[in-house]
Amino acid sequence: MTVRLSPKEHAKLTDLADGVALSVYLRAKALSEDLPRRRRSGLLIEDRAAVAQMLALLGQSRIANNLNQLAYHANIGTLPVDEGTKADLDDAYQYVTEMRQTLMKALGLKP
Repeated sequence: MTVRLSPKEHAKLTDLADGVALSVYLRAKALSEDLPRRRRSGLLIEDRAAVAQMLALLGQSRIANNLNQLAYHANIGTLPVDEGTKADLDDAYQYVTEMRQTLMKALGLKP
């Protein structure tokens, strides 16, 4: 079944659906059923872009592997703490900080 709506009608129905998928909302109204409790994430497109950016940063950083290696060497006592190690730790810290700020922005929180 296809329903054609004007942009104004579509916007009004989307507002009335309040986060419920429009097809689910229309089906429930047409059949006089209760709306399901399940809701969309509510993330705006800008937020989705921020979350995608965070995921890209995770992929670029190789942070999980680097931290695993640091933990392994720290546990067996072979972690030399030199300028290179300090720089690596600073890089990891910067990635984590940027990911945290991006995620908080995506969730609408103040960093």
